Amino acid sequence: MRKVVNTTNLTSQAAVIKGSKRIEAVKEYYFSHKLKEIEQMRELGIDVINLGIGSPDLAPSNSAIDVLESYAHNANCHGYQSYAGVKELREAFSKWYHNYFDTELDASNEILPLMGSKEGIMHISMAFVNPAEQVLVPNPGYPAYAAITNLVGGEVVNYNLTPENNWYPNIEELEKRDLSKVKLMWINYPNMPTGQKASKEVFKQLVAFAKRHNILLCNDNPYSFILNNQHISLLSIEGAKEVALELNSISKSHNMSGWRIGMVAGHKEYIKAIIKVKSNIDSGMFKPLQMAAASALSCGDEWYEQINRVYSKRRVIAETLMEQLGCSFDVAQKGMFLWGEIPSKYKNSEELANDVLYNSHVFIAPGSIFGSRGKRYIRVSLCASEEILSEAYSRVSKLNLGVLKESVKEFVV
Repeated sequence: MRKVVNTTNLTSQAAVIKGSKRIEAVKEYYFSHKLKEIEQMRELGIDVINLGIGSPDLAPSNSAIDVLESYAHNANCHGYQSYAGVKELREAFSKWYHNYFDTELDASNEILPLMGSKEGIMHISMAFVNPAEQVLVPNPGYPAYAAITNLVGGEVVNYNLTPENNWYPNIEELEKRDLSKVKLMWINYPNMPTGQKASKEVFKQLVAFAKRHNILLCNDNPYSFILNNQHISLLSIEGAKEVALELNSISKSHNMSGWRIGMVAGHKEYIKAIIKVKSNIDSGMFKPLQMAAASALSCGDEWYEQINRVYSKRRVIAETLMEQLGCSFDVAQKGMFLWGEIPSKYKNSEELANDVLYNSHVFIAPGSIFGSRGKRYIRVSLCASEEILSEAYSRVSKLNLGVLKESVKEFVV
């Protein structure tokens, strides 16, 4: 067996220019360094099944690919594009929100296409959060909310999501806090990682809360269409545009995560503030990509029904995998992941995840990466074929849990 050598410190000359203090506030993204470890294991000949990442393995629509190719052959489509995105894409997003979210958005000034919604988290934070201002971040929640808040000099203030409160923010608990320095609040429904669906009643309460305390409420909403037929936008709530923004993406809903196309929607004055940031960072998206995305957004009900038939079958296998691991879960979860509570014999989710990785060569995400409230949970991705999920189940069913193969781990630096 060949040992993998860490060459990080084997440079001929030491680096002398220190990084900024800004980067001291964040760590390398968990999946970034974990995928390096998995790659090292594969180089050793170990076949690792990756059920940790939410990157759709299905193809985009044929119409989107055809439009991409058609526009790519047009010599006039390869130059710089508008910072505000092409009209066709903004209008497609507007129609999509009208048809599926019962929400009216002015395509001319209430929608800004983005290079993925993750980019929007940074743009919104830079546009609205001043150093030392506070940002309410869910625990558990998407790690980028806290990381980006730290990068822009804001102060992360976690609020708890608990199963007892159906993974919704506890507004009564929040009202007891000193909120005088809070500028922005992140929410994410349908929720990742818990799979809790959106609720109009909860959204109404959150909009009222944001108005009372002059807080910008931001909903990250890329999971509405996966195993979910109740599509709810925060911006559909009366008066929400006064205090709210919403991010969305075609990454999950249209199998186009690598295309990096998303959007932010809200009051035109908020969009103006965001475009001040965005226009100083990029020079617009490739037009063929934007036109293809516009085509994808017009696919209709049959598209979502088709992909959800696939995810439904995968979900059944993922549930048996969870059961095999001794985990409990809520069958009402939505989205492309399954969130499960781990057995009591494990001290935390990383211990279980490492057992599964090093013993059965299946990578699942420990819930602890989403915050302290996730340390008793794991997350399994549905972005793998039925055959791969079945193989993962087979491996786990043979697993002698609790016995870590140090002979494998010691070769991964």
